[in-house]
Amino acid sequence: MKKWLFFTLTPLLLLADFDATISPIDMTIKKRMVGKSWHRGCPVPLSDLRYLQMPYRGFDGKEHRGEMVVHKAVAKEVVALFESLYAQGYPIHQMRLVSDFGGNDWQSIEADNTSAFNCRKATGSKKFSRHSYGKAIDINPIENPYISRNGHISHKASYAYKKRRHRTNTPKDRAVLLQNDRTVRLFKQYGWKWGGEWQRVKDYQHFWK
Repeated sequence: MKKWLFFTLTPLLLLADFDATISPIDMTIKKRMVGKSWHRGCPVPLSDLRYLQMPYRGFDGKEHRGEMVVHKAVAKEVVALFESLYAQGYPIHQMRLVSDFGGNDWQSIEADNTSAFNCRKATGSKKFSRHSYGKAIDINPIENPYISRNGHISHKASYAYKKRRHRTNTPKDRAVLLQNDRTVRLFKQYGWKWGGEWQRVKDYQHFWK
């Protein structure tokens, strides 16, 4: 059974080799987010969000340290999910805050960036996306694209992944998410839903709760 250490103002630490931290949004992170991924009128205050730092396995086969912002209600669960992804060797291209891209979802996807919180409207909707609540994660969005009803993909690099199958066992190939892959099953076991199961459009990168 995993044990956790709880702190009020300091990071939450995992007692394991997976060196992950969960912290409140401090002034440094706030300055990075405000006016970019968070602004007045967002459905959740910064006080309800948590800043995560955790290792991941890159496409180069090496360990990297990523960062992510999620809602406090799912923070521990997200760390547990990504610990499992790390243990099973699932590759991630990069993991940065959307704020590094000015809060621009397009640019974050173009960079094949795995991310979570971003206060924005849902694609094709006037309603806030689940990302605006810190309860959605996009994983390797180039390899796992959003595909419209007519089959259009906005990002050119993603067309190589329109046909959903594993072929070469390279890191990019293993990053492709399919119905029965361990990663998809893992998220579903935790009660998360997957955009790859939508009927009219497909959003293979998208998990939400």
